[in-house]
Amino acid sequence: MNIGNGLRADCLTEEPAAQNGLPGQRGLHIFVLIDALGWEFVKNREFLNDVLTYRTPLRTVLGFSSGAIPTILTGLPPARTGHWNLFYYDPQTSPFRWLKYFNFLPDRLLDSRVARKIVKELGKRVLGMGPLFECFVSPRLMPWFNWIEKHDIYSPGGITGARSIFDELVETHTGFRVYTYRDWKDNEILAKARQDISAREASVFFLYLSEIDHFLHFHCDEPHSVDEILARYADQLRALYQLAQNVNPSASMTIFSDHGMAPVRNRYPLISEIEALGLRSPDDYLSVYDSTMARFWLFSARAKEAITAALDRIPCGKILSRSELAALGLDFPDNRYGDLIFLLNPGWLISNNNFSSGGWHPLGMHGYHPDDPSSDAIFLSSRDPGRPMHSIADVHASLREAVEC
Repeated sequence: MNIGNGLRADCLTEEPAAQNGLPGQRGLHIFVLIDALGWEFVKNREFLNDVLTYRTPLRTVLGFSSGAIPTILTGLPPARTGHWNLFYYDPQTSPFRWLKYFNFLPDRLLDSRVARKIVKELGKRVLGMGPLFECFVSPRLMPWFNWIEKHDIYSPGGITGARSIFDELVETHTGFRVYTYRDWKDNEILAKARQDISAREASVFFLYLSEIDHFLHFHCDEPHSVDEILARYADQLRALYQLAQNVNPSASMTIFSDHGMAPVRNRYPLISEIEALGLRSPDDYLSVYDSTMARFWLFSARAKEAITAALDRIPCGKILSRSELAALGLDFPDNRYGDLIFLLNPGWLISNNNFSSGGWHPLGMHGYHPDDPSSDAIFLSSRDPGRPMHSIADVHASLREAVEC
């Protein structure tokens, strides 16, 4: 097993890719993104150790997949890609500005399940928010917000603020196939990839397997259950790699993740504490409550003083300073993701946050500080990347080798 730095692997290309985007004599690369499979789950387990001999943890970015995956695909921090959390402050160009005209309605109508369903469908089908849009924030407050993932980030042009590996593959006429939850379940993705590799459909195969994330949300603290599911995935991935090597003996496989998962031990009623301050939203402030962090936009001195004081009293989290946000790659000059960001300690959740439905009570969560070991992502490869691998941003360089080789 090789952990850490090494010599650069040789390019696997014999001839340039054909201009029609098919692989020609190009090498064969399989990249697998497994959502939430953290280093803590694989470091002491036999998970493809026999074939993926280069193994190392990667530091993630603060937050969730909506920020981490664009960083993987571009090699850039969230402040450079523009992608971090899903909702951001944008009252001037919010596609939901028209909802202000319905603010006369009582909450039992405007913030009802039916109203949220209507806004959700309008966002998806009429307003160009993309198929994954959800109305997590109250419709009464939606006129102040926009949604970052309007486009498929696994397609060329999908990341608003930067070029991704998919743009680079198109520009170099490299044949590639992408498989995600947008179209298939994990088993279907693996089956489709087997079919396409056998047919020599492309040079680069990018598989995003998302179902382990859901599993770990409820079983991350059950070692036997984790053993079983990882063994099932390992069998299928090993078979996929062996098939690829039969097609091209120099085929490579690299598996990486976006973040890890921590067991949930406690919940904190942050929302009720903020609401008890007697401030008015959206006049004094706006807020979005994620599962592990709260983001505030402060419009009055009274709100700034009261909310800051309230958060400073909470023992299970902290306000992130501007210097720390900058060090984390979250120094957005316009504060679109919050004037003030409060992060809970690992193992804590915000009770009844905006992104938790009534029946969703996870036993595992991600989105904690990247310094916590449970947040570490993974990088497992059949070949030495030939460069230091410290953070998920470094994965992009490995992906780019498929463009260069």
